[in-house]
Amino acid sequence: MARRIIVIGSGAAGMSAASAAKEGDPSAEVTVFTEDEDVAYSPCAIPWGIEGRIGWDGIVMHTPEFYEKERGIKVYTKTKVDSVDDSAKTVSAAGKMYPYDSLVLATGGKVFIPPIPGADLGNVFVVRTVRNGKDIQAAAKNASKVVIGGAGVIGLELAVSFRNMGKDVTVIEMMDQVIPRIADGDMAGIVQRNLEEMGVKFVMKAPIQSVNGDGKVSSVTAAGNEYPCDLMIFATGVRANLDIPKAMGLDVGQLGALIASPTMQPYRRGRLVPDVYVAGDLVQCESAVMPGATMSQLGSTAVKQAYVAGSNAAGLPPKVFGPVASPWVSVIGGLQIAGTGLSSGLASWYGIRVAEGISEGSTRARYYPGGKMLRVKVLGDRYTRRIVGAQIIAGEEATGRIDWLTSAIVSGWTADDFMARAENAYCPPTSMVVDPVVSAVWDLCNKLGQ
Repeated sequence: MARRIIVIGSGAAGMSAASAAKEGDPSAEVTVFTEDEDVAYSPCAIPWGIEGRIGWDGIVMHTPEFYEKERGIKVYTKTKVDSVDDSAKTVSAAGKMYPYDSLVLATGGKVFIPPIPGADLGNVFVVRTVRNGKDIQAAAKNASKVVIGGAGVIGLELAVSFRNMGKDVTVIEMMDQVIPRIADGDMAGIVQRNLEEMGVKFVMKAPIQSVNGDGKVSSVTAAGNEYPCDLMIFATGVRANLDIPKAMGLDVGQLGALIASPTMQPYRRGRLVPDVYVAGDLVQCESAVMPGATMSQLGSTAVKQAYVAGSNAAGLPPKVFGPVASPWVSVIGGLQIAGTGLSSGLASWYGIRVAEGISEGSTRARYYPGGKMLRVKVLGDRYTRRIVGAQIIAGEEATGRIDWLTSAIVSGWTADDFMARAENAYCPPTSMVVDPVVSAVWDLCNKLGQ
């Protein structure tokens, strides 16, 4: 009898797990349930979809019909899973019971909305699905003033998109800097000033207290002040969607997400739950920088976890998912900003005293035309000299450099190891002869030596 594999969730984790399971066992019956109307799309692209720079059809990689015809995977859209009985190994959905041999939970996350008055008014949105994006795009046609709650990466990408659409944009943030927690204040300040030059207004250290209006939003109150708007978006972070896992009694960790083994299996009262696997935003990870848990709600993380979960669900020789440094990158107002490992703030929270190596240069040889600014910051533990984090702001080519530094972090390199072992390719149209990454680590070595 063919192995029956059920996947709950159709995001990057869900569809990647389904594909990995089918590839691992082509004879398996793989079924996906999702409450969404679209599958296999990139939520990261939604701000550019709203702006119209990318068509919605381009964001959606494949349709349910494609999965059934080309990969033999049955996808039920707009279908809520009512319950899971892992002792009987059944899933209940749309009034039917579906038996499984292996189950993958990839229910993703939910945008956190503060418990404040008016959050359910008309023209108040979150950004999570293609449907959210389409609804925002439609509402924006008749809107002139936009308030965005939250100055994280998604909030800032949205701010740029709305400015490009000619809207009056105000970003309200409860912390004292943009991109809080994962970026340092000096690096975040460069991004904020760049957006202010574009006309984006910022209100910092101002928790949102209420959304106001009669049926539809007309203003937002934050820190006692009122900000008029006819469109409001909460970009206030994502929390793990634990509705099904909690009903199953699975163990939730200190970060509010599922605890998972390296084989991407959840626990119940400290014991592995057989034949159940998890992947994506609902899972907490092990940090590659510090012993203990961290969150890595990134598409790249979700896909890697899904490959492990799907392959193991198919009964292949066990695969494992390792600790993460969580490299991230975004394009905000013409600047690329990227980071990996710990920021200075997170390092301080963990009790690590860091030194900072900083270098500024160009993405190309100084004499070669077209070079763009490149600022690199590398953080090292003053006690161990180990590289624990890095951030980059550049006009281009930030991704490869942050990936380079991520490899150093997960390999446990000290600043001295990096200087002894690291090499950079050189060609005037693509790089300086001594890359600013190397110069930043050299500066870090000097700072650690003080």
